[in-house]
Amino acid sequence: INKYDNLNKLIRHHNEKYYNEDNPEIIDAEYDKLRKELEEIYQKIPFVEDIISYDSVLNDVGAKVNKGFNKIKHSVPMLSLGNVFNEEDLSGFLYKIRRYLNINSDSEIEIVAEPKIDGLSCSIRYKDGKMIHAATRGDGYEGEDITNNIKTIKDIPQILNGDYPDIIEVRGEVYMGRDDFLKLNKKQKENNKPIFANPRNAAAGSLRQLDSSITKSRSLKFFGYALGEISASMGDTQWDIRKSLRAIGFKETEPAALCKSQKEILEYYEMIEKERSNLDFEIDGVVYKINSLALQERLGFVSRAPRWATAHKFPAEKAITKINDIEIQVGRTGVLTPVARLEPVGVGGVVVSNATLHNEDEIRRKDIRINDTVVIQRAGDVIPQVVEVLLDKRPGGSVPYKFPERCPICHSHVMREEGEVALRCTGGLVCEAQAKERLKHFVSRLAFDIDGLGAKIIEQFWNCSFIKSPDAIFTLEKRVKNEEISFVDKEGWGEKSVKNLFDNINKSRNIVFNRFIYSLGIRQIGEATAKKLALFYKDIDSLIEQLRLAQNREHESYQSLINIDDIGVLVADDLIEFFKEPINLDIIKKLQEEINIEPYEINVDESSKVADKIVVFTGTMEKMGRSEAKATAEKMGAKVSGSVSSKTDYLVAGKDSGSKLKKATALGINILSEDDWLSLIK
Repeated sequence: INKYDNLNKLIRHHNEKYYNEDNPEIIDAEYDKLRKELEEIYQKIPFVEDIISYDSVLNDVGAKVNKGFNKIKHSVPMLSLGNVFNEEDLSGFLYKIRRYLNINSDSEIEIVAEPKIDGLSCSIRYKDGKMIHAATRGDGYEGEDITNNIKTIKDIPQILNGDYPDIIEVRGEVYMGRDDFLKLNKKQKENNKPIFANPRNAAAGSLRQLDSSITKSRSLKFFGYALGEISASMGDTQWDIRKSLRAIGFKETEPAALCKSQKEILEYYEMIEKERSNLDFEIDGVVYKINSLALQERLGFVSRAPRWATAHKFPAEKAITKINDIEIQVGRTGVLTPVARLEPVGVGGVVVSNATLHNEDEIRRKDIRINDTVVIQRAGDVIPQVVEVLLDKRPGGSVPYKFPERCPICHSHVMREEGEVALRCTGGLVCEAQAKERLKHFVSRLAFDIDGLGAKIIEQFWNCSFIKSPDAIFTLEKRVKNEEISFVDKEGWGEKSVKNLFDNINKSRNIVFNRFIYSLGIRQIGEATAKKLALFYKDIDSLIEQLRLAQNREHESYQSLINIDDIGVLVADDLIEFFKEPINLDIIKKLQEEINIEPYEINVDESSKVADKIVVFTGTMEKMGRSEAKATAEKMGAKVSGSVSSKTDYLVAGKDSGSKLKKATALGINILSEDDWLSLIK
């Protein structure tokens, strides 16, 4: 679980390098492997959703919009894809789909398989057949306005052909062909300009130019592969969408296949891997999508990706280098994460100098030591990992690495809690590393999202004592006006940049309750859990009061807390401990004087009969999987609970219901069969 803290920071650093600077420090394969490792934890831990949401980087899509571009909000979120790496992973992907839909394991599910283009994703909106605007993926919800640049790409029609809906958003990938990439780098070299590491970077760098004439000169191309908002149907299947996009003027990725079994899917993957070098465009894997749009609708999305699609990535790349040192980083919840400082080495065209060592157990298991020669592996746009120590190259006199017994920042004792793999600094609020990381979290994208107040500025303001706690952010302008602090001698800060910062801080004074909860950086409380707490408690004063009462485990407030779906005893304990701390309560009080916390509300069908009702599901659902049943209930405004109490409104009892049914019967709870439930929400 606790590997996540430092990886969050590293992933976001490399996301910024990849998405906004078009200058990645590392390549794709390792990121995917690290994500896989996190997702394996997701599968094993009982309160998985809290952990995944707590590790909010797993919910990130892309990166924030570059300041040089105007912003465009996506009418339909433009999310990323999950990954599989082998036949076992693929089996798991198909199994989860069948389980969610409650489909028999022998039932055929058609899958569309397509090459995964290594380019820059964008969305192009048309009205009455004419291009209105185009945007990058950005953070999945808001992208950069690249309309003028998109208009220079010959593959993209400015006026659609044939039959099309009044409103249509075409989504796809801007890329650069191999030959065009080689020509561009040759030209760059002749003109003494930086050369691009790969075609993806060249395409991204070319498309994200403020001068569209540069984009026009770069020979970019486009494949359409999906739809965003549309005002009318373009077919019943993903295969229909491919045909429809081709009919209105877009090129499609080829070769593609419509597969009807796992065997056919793997045969396609093997064929594409062999043909990879013969394609005129770079690919880094294969994309699989459920063909039926009706099933796609039922499957819906998890935090950052659709359940109905995944990417099958090609194997990771490896290199050999030396570990010069091992350093310990401290995250916002005190987790100590070891990082290997490497002799810089090229892996797949990118130079890397760091590798994650995860935790003390990982170092011991692999017997990793300073000055060892190691094999490193990249699995994506994140720090690589050490996969093997070359013992025959180990120098004489080498000694095992000893993990510190005290925090390298505040020198407090470190401890390892029962059942955890990570060591944690006990310094808490006195540890500067934790305090700084919490401030960075407080201003991050899913929290207050304050432009111009990123990690580097937080470090700068901390070091000069401008900001030592979250409330100090909102008193910054007042303290400057009162001449308590001054930007005069601060490098990089002129009158305009200071004014822009104050403007951005003031824009963020209104925040929705769920984002405020998330911003506090409470251990195990991420985006998804924060939303559930915000819906249940409605406002911050109620949350504080109910958690005060919940300190007594016999009080009904404690039972209400652990009855919230996916909030178990461990998560509840972390919440209660946070709100028990006087310093935390004092900071929240000071923040309330500076900001406005707005209610978190979700769009609920006004005809819903289950809005605000507490619903518990038990037993096996036969017409839909339990996950789908819960997701459907939440969409209709119900509060899904994990256990029965006197406050439960409905118990939906499936086949082989057990203790929950007995308890509900004893309490006189309204018990529904699956058919009763479906009839109620119809």
